[in-house]
Amino acid sequence: MTIQEELEDLIKNEVLVEIEDYIDELFEIIAAKKDDENTKEELKQVQEMKKDFEEMLADLIHGDIDDEECREIIEEIHEMRKEDLED
Repeated sequence: MTIQEELEDLIKNEVLVEIEDYIDELFEIIAAKKDDENTKEELKQVQEMKKDFEEMLADLIHGDIDDEECREIIEEIHEMRKEDLED
């Protein structure tokens, strides 16, 4: 598996799935009217993050991301996920 395929798999099968699950949770909070002023702002930010990852995935599929950048992105994703687990 190339580094590009590894990143594509990580984004498609882990990152976007986790983001979509979180968006669903935020919508449930809003629908149940248990949200506060921060919930809608957080939803907006998470939706923007999802869009950014989808654009990154498109760039990756088109070969616009080189090996080094893929490695950096993978490291950043692992760091983000590690920080989320620590919170």
